[in-house]
Amino acid sequence: MNPTLAHAPALAAGRRRWIALVVVCLGQLMMVLDTTIVNVALPAIQRDLRFTPAGLTWVVDAYLVAFGGFLLLAGRAGDLVGRRKVFLAGVALFTAASALCGLARTEEMLVAARFLQGLGGGLSSAVIIALIVTGFPRPDERATAMSVFTFVVSSGGSIGLLAGGLVSQWIGWHWIFFINLPIGLLTFALAALLVTENEGAGLRGGVDAPGAALITAAPMLGVYAIVRIGEAGWSGPAVGAGGLALALLAILAAVEARAANPIVPLRVLRVRGLVGWSLVRAALGTGMFTAFVLGALYLQRVLGFGAIDTGLAFIPTTVAIGGLSLGVTARLMRRHGPRRLLGPGVAACVAGLVLLAGAGVHVAYFPTLFLAMALFGLGAGTALLPLLTLATAEVPAADAGLASAIVNVTLQVAAAVGLAALGSVAAERSRALAAQGQSLTGALTGGYHLAFEIAAAGLAVGLVVALVTTRPRRDSARAAGGAGGAASGREEAA
Repeated sequence: MNPTLAHAPALAAGRRRWIALVVVCLGQLMMVLDTTIVNVALPAIQRDLRFTPAGLTWVVDAYLVAFGGFLLLAGRAGDLVGRRKVFLAGVALFTAASALCGLARTEEMLVAARFLQGLGGGLSSAVIIALIVTGFPRPDERATAMSVFTFVVSSGGSIGLLAGGLVSQWIGWHWIFFINLPIGLLTFALAALLVTENEGAGLRGGVDAPGAALITAAPMLGVYAIVRIGEAGWSGPAVGAGGLALALLAILAAVEARAANPIVPLRVLRVRGLVGWSLVRAALGTGMFTAFVLGALYLQRVLGFGAIDTGLAFIPTTVAIGGLSLGVTARLMRRHGPRRLLGPGVAACVAGLVLLAGAGVHVAYFPTLFLAMALFGLGAGTALLPLLTLATAEVPAADAGLASAIVNVTLQVAAAVGLAALGSVAAERSRALAAQGQSLTGALTGGYHLAFEIAAAGLAVGLVVALVTTRPRRDSARAAGGAGGAASGREEAA
């Protein structure tokens, strides 16, 4: 028999997996872009729909509450009924909600549509990492696939800043939502053809309705508390929502420990690498959110940058992350192992934040800010892929969807908590400096500096704690060495 013909089915299956990876990453890119592209267009939305300042915050908050609230439930649903089904449902809902956002003519309609967008984004994002982990079982292929995903997630935010400025200024804010329609329709059609469905555990053991309700309500209340604290400080409703969220999480743990078919099997939380490295990703996410959001505010409020100039200022970050994510970090990780890349990567991120913390009121973009953006991009491009690999390396395939959601929710929620806290710290510091007689720009700069310093310190401490608490066992280290580094992701996380 012709060897080429004998291997044809395997080659076709391999190509299909890689094309499917591009498809799911296209869906992820659409959702990542949406989180930042809207921020740039908020002034235009406020003018057009006559939002009050308090009401305008819900254009962002409604999305965040729904997205964070349904991540864990969606991840577990993928394990039980099929990740492809959940991904397609999320893309369809996100695309339809995008059309409603673009057609909105009232405050209420836009906020409701943004909530539906967040729900769709949460459904799809919750299972994407699981689709990659189970679709690429070979460590070398998985590293390459994860690098593509990492590039999409990490660079999409800065691309959204630029795209939001261009679209809202030249065409109109409605089109920041309408551009999702062709992308969403294409993603849905190709995913339906190319993404392979997993054999879910099914619902034969019954539906854990109490667990499903708690796993949705607790994160939703937690995210609501976070966004309220970030905007209005530690008010009574925000603190009450946060306390209720923590109480519901405690009840969830008690309920799931006794459930016959739990929606959240507690064994997943005993996977040491998943918990430890997810926390470091959360610290890195806090640094990234701080650099993007507070950095953008610093550029606009202190240095006087416009929306388009602000987006362009982050290009060094995007280019650095893109250059490393498209194969470079994956090759380095196969050669040296994921743990050895974390130190240099995190150090570069810390250095970038420290440079931002030292930038003054009249600093020029070149070289200080350019170098800060480039260092942060180099660090994130080096560290994000190893962190994602280590966090998912030990997770059983049957729980990959829930683990994918945990990785996502810790990054999103912890970064939002960190950003809200650092934003409050920056505002308080600015008020104190203004009361001491400093100029407005000087006071704002002092507040941003303090936030950047705290983010840098938190990132450094998080890495040290994770390295100490997730030391590889000696037998695992020997196994990794014998495998020539290609399989180091799984062994080093053990």
